[in-house]
Amino acid sequence: MIIANTVLKDEKYGTDVIATLCDVQLGASTMARRVSALSSNLVDQLDRDLARCRWFSIQCDESVDSSSTAQLMVFIRMVFEDFSTREELLTLLPIKTTTMGVDIYNTVKEFFVQKKVPLEKLVAVTTDGAPAMIGRHAGFIAHCKGDPDFPKFLHYHCIIHQQALCAKVIGFGHVMTPVVKIINNIRSKAKQHRIFKVLLEEMAAEYGDLLLHTEIRWLSRGRVLLRFLSLLGEIKEFMQSKGEDVSLLEDTEWTLDLAFLTDITGKLNHLNCELQGKGKTVVNMISALNAFKAKINIFSVDIQRKKVLHFPSVQSVLKDNASASDTFDKVADKYCEVINRLGQEFENRFCDFDQLEPCVSFISNPFMNVDTTSFAEQLSTTFNLDAGQVEIEIITL
Repeated sequence: MIIANTVLKDEKYGTDVIATLCDVQLGASTMARRVSALSSNLVDQLDRDLARCRWFSIQCDESVDSSSTAQLMVFIRMVFEDFSTREELLTLLPIKTTTMGVDIYNTVKEFFVQKKVPLEKLVAVTTDGAPAMIGRHAGFIAHCKGDPDFPKFLHYHCIIHQQALCAKVIGFGHVMTPVVKIINNIRSKAKQHRIFKVLLEEMAAEYGDLLLHTEIRWLSRGRVLLRFLSLLGEIKEFMQSKGEDVSLLEDTEWTLDLAFLTDITGKLNHLNCELQGKGKTVVNMISALNAFKAKINIFSVDIQRKKVLHFPSVQSVLKDNASASDTFDKVADKYCEVINRLGQEFENRFCDFDQLEPCVSFISNPFMNVDTTSFAEQLSTTFNLDAGQVEIEIITL
């Protein structure tokens, strides 16, 4: 186009010719060159940022793709002198043989050496809780700590992954299994699925279809349960029209269990969404976790008092079913036990963040009253800093 504008701009029909050339689609090779140029530019930007950043942390996660090749994803967060941050996917490394800790370590170390990554700037590594990652003697972290090229760094189990694991202690398989079975039964046959959607349309239902459950998606269970509970009446009618047994769906205790599981899973989903997203710091995450722990105590007290102020789905079931109140009195203790078990799981799993708690509190409110000497020592131990300098900086602040 630059050549066309230069050569044809003074010609009689030059404008028309240039307009026609603008409409010509680019060739495949041209598009490939542009994509390659964009990719190279992004890599160059990342290399420059790595060279000029003050500190960086990485997060590693290994999964298997459709070709049975283990792929190790390495994300990086860089902090610069002006306190700005940047988060990027650093690389995707295939692991073609075993995926033991030493294999992951060798793959990552080879990449760092090849790309000349300044390892002295590494301050933290986050992984999942797999033995290959966090094994005390043969895990990826253990190999990194034993390598003199790696500096002293903090290591953590991914907060979002731990939160998802905490959610598994709720149980309630007697609710989830039938729900998934009913949904799969309705959606597995094309004709039956079409008839069900027509029924929902005729009954002016709140939603137009059911959602399929996917175990590996952390938000799936909450959304599936909410949709199922909202369409419970329509599902009952559809199953009755097919001559199927609906006694379970008409059981008051089971319906209350469904409503309770919907509410508590929805609250966990809300926490999960709060923890996700770019730009989140450990301050944001620990604050969100502490807030949720406090909420769990409120939820437990709420149920013990036979109130459901924080459980809208249970409220709805109690409102629509006059006999449900007596049943709720019988199962309230069971719900309290589930909530308390969930709270204890959060306490157990996130104990490794206790050492960061004072630091997070100080960052959130640097003018709080603290024992300057002991706090400076704790900061220096955690982050490998000079205790005297840290103490003077705190006093100056």
